[in-house]
Amino acid sequence: MSLSFLCGLFGYTRQAYYKHLRRNREGSLSDTLLLERVGYYRKLMPRLGGRKLWHLLQQDGFPVSRDRLFTLLSENNLLVKRRKKYSVTTCSRHWMRKYPNLIRGFDLERPHRLWVGDITYISLKEGFAYQALITDAYSKRIVGYDLNTTLERDGALRALRMAIDQTPQQKRQGLIHHSDRGCQYCSKEYVKLLTDNGIRISMTEKGDPYENAVAERVNGILKSEWIDEECFESFQAAKERI
Repeated sequence: MSLSFLCGLFGYTRQAYYKHLRRNREGSLSDTLLLERVGYYRKLMPRLGGRKLWHLLQQDGFPVSRDRLFTLLSENNLLVKRRKKYSVTTCSRHWMRKYPNLIRGFDLERPHRLWVGDITYISLKEGFAYQALITDAYSKRIVGYDLNTTLERDGALRALRMAIDQTPQQKRQGLIHHSDRGCQYCSKEYVKLLTDNGIRISMTEKGDPYENAVAERVNGILKSEWIDEECFESFQAAKERI
């Protein structure tokens, strides 16, 4: 059965058939190159989500629609699954002083006007590790961090000391530290370190995590895009990776 007969049977010309064939071949090659680029980014950031991937691919010059990208990810089993294991990191039911929220309507005109603190958990084969972060709200840059085996205040204190030590005093003029009302941030030692360095204290009210959105977002990116879904074998393995 000839190609001309088949084309005529389906209402196509030979030219239209070859054009369609070329388009399919080009599309297949384009998909292959795109998936290779996805693999490159996933090696760097194993938990990188589809939306961030799409923006990176656009910057790289891949003219792929968001829907097409998600279809390719789904067909190749590359969609990132949500985590289920979790740990509570905030203990706000305590007797220590809780400070008011100072950042409603706050104007972020430069770096080191507002730091936000938060603690997130990292899954281990047996239990959890806890990552304390201090993030500059203007630049979204992590200025202090510490990974600890417990939720005690020591990890949060080390992260804060790192942030203070690497930021000159003149840049910290008028600085506010904002966090949830967890016992780590309300502890005598943590409050003293802030006040001794002239840093004003602000906290979320009624335990609303959305008031600490910058820190929550940075922690979310760290966990969902840089840390693999599988649990780390040990605390040391997590520390080396992070």
